[in-house]
Amino acid sequence: MNRIILILVLFFSMPVFGQKVFSVKYESQADVKVFVVEYESQADLLVYKLSYDSQAGKNNGKWFFVKYESQADKKIYFVDYESQADLKIYFVKYESQSGWRNKSKMAMMY
Repeated sequence: MNRIILILVLFFSMPVFGQKVFSVKYESQADVKVFVVEYESQADLLVYKLSYDSQAGKNNGKWFFVKYESQADKKIYFVDYESQADLKIYFVKYESQSGWRNKSKMAMMY
């Protein structure tokens, strides 16, 4: 019984990390294939690029690009054509603009 309580305490006291992504070189290494669209209205997700990893969101379009693959929550690959993509994104200028436009695709970034 004490072991179960200890496990629960450790699980719930772990820090929650944000959405950290790493851009891989090869499509086969990626968790998600991403295409950057030209217009905001075409996107599934509006992404704001953060300057610090401590600012990263949980799955709300606030991304921090990490230097090493091992630091990432998700590995992404930028495809050349929209038809190849699992997820279409648009980079926004302001943090408050970030978020999901197509919530049916949210699960692929968890």
